[in-house]
Amino acid sequence: MTFLKRFSPVVAYRDLRFFLATRKRHELGFLALSLALTLLVLWAFVKDSSFEKPYERTVIYVEQWPITRTDEQIKAQQVIDQAKRNIEKAELEKRRKAKQAEFKRLDDKLEAWGF
Repeated sequence: MTFLKRFSPVVAYRDLRFFLATRKRHELGFLALSLALTLLVLWAFVKDSSFEKPYERTVIYVEQWPITRTDEQIKAQQVIDQAKRNIEKAELEKRRKAKQAEFKRLDDKLEAWGF
């Protein structure tokens, strides 16, 4: 138990008081300034790390088909749906290429700077 006697809060408080009493006024000012700046940076990280996700309403519509529709109607609808999917796929690929080009420009700038 003699080892744990060194970790007393009273001893720690006395040690801190002794340390602060031997410091000069300008050293205490810089200590307070450094603590304030450190706490400001930590507070900024905490403040910036939390954000609320905006609520987005998701509505899914389902097409209803009569049970009496023919195979030709089904195939015609599949052709229309496939055309829509192809357009969406082309738009997605276009956005991917644009984003890839943007990252390529950024990488080239960083390479030019030596990073």
